[in-house]
Amino acid sequence: MSNHENIATTHDHHDHGGMDKKGIWRVFFILLALTALEFLIALGFVHHWGILQKGIFVNVIYIALTLVKAFYIIAYFMHLKFEKSGFIVCVSIGFIFIVYFIVLMLIEGDYLLYHLQSHPLFPNN
Repeated sequence: MSNHENIATTHDHHDHGGMDKKGIWRVFFILLALTALEFLIALGFVHHWGILQKGIFVNVIYIALTLVKAFYIIAYFMHLKFEKSGFIVCVSIGFIFIVYFIVLMLIEGDYLLYHLQSHPLFPNN
């Protein structure tokens, strides 16, 4: 019983890999700023003021901002930044394979959609 009390008294509640309240609030405001920037681009620059046109450039900006937000969420709130490098490599390789699979399925689906449009599914109707 005394061993459990020793463990409880020596445990430091601030030993969470560098994430204290100040760090959590800092990451929160970074994510808030990135989200506000996405809304400003979508609602202001594209739709309201017409400064940017819908297209590949705006999509690349959205994808880049989303990847930055995903990095902050994964690194800080899922504590991946504080893990060992071997675990990070394993998770990253799995993520790359998932993204690769999604890209392949989108390319294949686009190919099939294009080629199936020229041949009707029900020619007798």
